[in-house]
Amino acid sequence: MNRHQIEVVTVFTRLVGAIVRAIMIVVVILTPSLLAPGATAESAQVITLVALAFALVTAFEYGAKFPGLIEFRDAPPFNRIRVIALFLMLFGLSVIMGAEREGSTLSVVITALGFLVGRALDFTFSPLRLVLDHLPEGVDPIIATQVQAMAGFAVLITILSLFLFSALLRTGNWPNRGTAFNVWVNLPTFDPTAGGDVIKRLVRDARVNVIFGICSPFIIPVVAVMAANQMQVPVLGSTQTMVWAVTIWMFLPLSLVMRGLAMLRIARMIRARRSRLVASVETDAPGAAVPS
Repeated sequence: MNRHQIEVVTVFTRLVGAIVRAIMIVVVILTPSLLAPGATAESAQVITLVALAFALVTAFEYGAKFPGLIEFRDAPPFNRIRVIALFLMLFGLSVIMGAEREGSTLSVVITALGFLVGRALDFTFSPLRLVLDHLPEGVDPIIATQVQAMAGFAVLITILSLFLFSALLRTGNWPNRGTAFNVWVNLPTFDPTAGGDVIKRLVRDARVNVIFGICSPFIIPVVAVMAANQMQVPVLGSTQTMVWAVTIWMFLPLSLVMRGLAMLRIARMIRARRSRLVASVETDAPGAAVPS
């Protein structure tokens, strides 16, 4: 194959991958509308428009040669872990909401698993206890139990996703060491030439992301309740709203912590490469000691 043919194949492969990712985004976002009970025609139309908008953004981002907004585009499986975690949260929470109506084995297993995790994490000053404490007074005990099971399942998916990504970092399998890591493509919003040492800036931004990721499960319930009361949105009155609220409550911290861990990993890679370059320069410098 000549150079032109290789470029055509590369472009075609990139476009096909972008289309596949866009379809996956549509499926993920439409999951609550397809599984959760009580979905109205108006809400389904709104969710469909949102899904198509995100699909178009994803297709343009992955289809373009130059970076845009999506980070770690060429550093799998960072975004794959996040999308799979998002899908599992939406799927599991939708199944829990429909468990009472369906009564299938899968719904019973997912509900029981989420309830067990929720009971284990229901202690003083825990994020789950904060969520339960912010439920309206006189709420139906069945709804409170569903919220506890949903929160427990979302926490479980978050912990498993962080464990998987941490294992990839620990074993050195992320990013792929077989190819060069392009900071510009994978961190398009991070400007290495903005000033200051790039390693210090990466470490600083990574720590900020981790801190916000750890604190956000405690902040989101308070902010969500205040916003719902201000806009008079009945969160507990809509199954899809509950599913999305609990999903965002755990998916946002997951994304922030994963981004912080990834940036720490990149900072260590740059530091190691800088050390090797300094060592090679010192070795090749005139007057360096020559081993006998």
